[in-house]
Amino acid sequence: MQKFLPARVFYEPEALEYPLGKDLVARFRGLGILVDATGSHNRVTGIPGKTPGQSYREGKHTLVIGVRKGKTFQSCKPSAHYQLPLVTSCPGMCEYCYLNTTLGKKPYIRVYVNVEEILAAARTLTESRLPDITIFEGAATSDPLPVEDYTGSLKRVIEFFGQMEKARFRFVTKFTNVDSLLEAKHEGHTRFRFSLNCDSVVKAYEHATPRPQERIQAAGKVLQAGYPLGFIIAPMIRVEGWRGEYEVLLSSLAEELAKKAPEHWTSQNLSFEWITHRYTTRAKNNILEVFPETTLPMDEEQRKYKYGQFGYGKYIYRPEEMAEMKEFALEMTEKYFPGAKIEYFI
Repeated sequence: MQKFLPARVFYEPEALEYPLGKDLVARFRGLGILVDATGSHNRVTGIPGKTPGQSYREGKHTLVIGVRKGKTFQSCKPSAHYQLPLVTSCPGMCEYCYLNTTLGKKPYIRVYVNVEEILAAARTLTESRLPDITIFEGAATSDPLPVEDYTGSLKRVIEFFGQMEKARFRFVTKFTNVDSLLEAKHEGHTRFRFSLNCDSVVKAYEHATPRPQERIQAAGKVLQAGYPLGFIIAPMIRVEGWRGEYEVLLSSLAEELAKKAPEHWTSQNLSFEWITHRYTTRAKNNILEVFPETTLPMDEEQRKYKYGQFGYGKYIYRPEEMAEMKEFALEMTEKYFPGAKIEYFI
């Protein structure tokens, strides 16, 4: 998979007060990419696009260099205590992504250059919760790995948490450029997770992302580097032959991990999160605007409507289908990764 290269770059003038901001602006200009100033990383104009599809794609090819204001972090239940804001959005174009409904019509990628200030805030939050361990999620609204080759922020954060006795870090990615993180001094305090799906789902709906086998190979490298490792199987979709496809995915994963890092191989150190496909009415409308030819299964008559905790509902699989998928997920996890922790199935 080719390295992410933005078509255009914007920066907040304040970003030039930070070494990383200066370096990024100079670097992209040196690559011949159009680089321009913007008043705020939250309100960027100058991204082309006349139709929803064009606007979406151009946003995905736009990078904005900003400064993260504020010292409070959003909560991130149930998987962590707080979000750790390093990046927003990602260059992947997954049709089902929930961020399609929260990042606007042009979901440009933002990187924050005041990393040391963000980490100082994380330290303060950790100290406020002592003696408990505080967990931070680095991918709640993003995939931070595609821009890591430019920023180096993930490695800095991983090594920061490696020095923190009472804090832990976790993030998830669909991407594979992991080499720069393999020598990081993580001390086992970062759980490196990969988002996986069966081949037909990735081909149909996860555009501009690496194939499942590429992600599995990257996971093998990460296991070999001694990181705690996890996998999100999401969204689990009942495509034709779904049972066989997901079993092939898990058997391939088990084979690669055992082959790549036998000295680190124990299923008991792995975590799994299983998430079935679901959607809201708003999400469906946005998806149909951007991907009018989508084949995502979004027929309300085939689903159950479930009210959510935030005042809106979503369409999930019917109870008997959910029960069947849960039984399958538990069976496959135990078959190929006995003793692994299933954090949840939803």
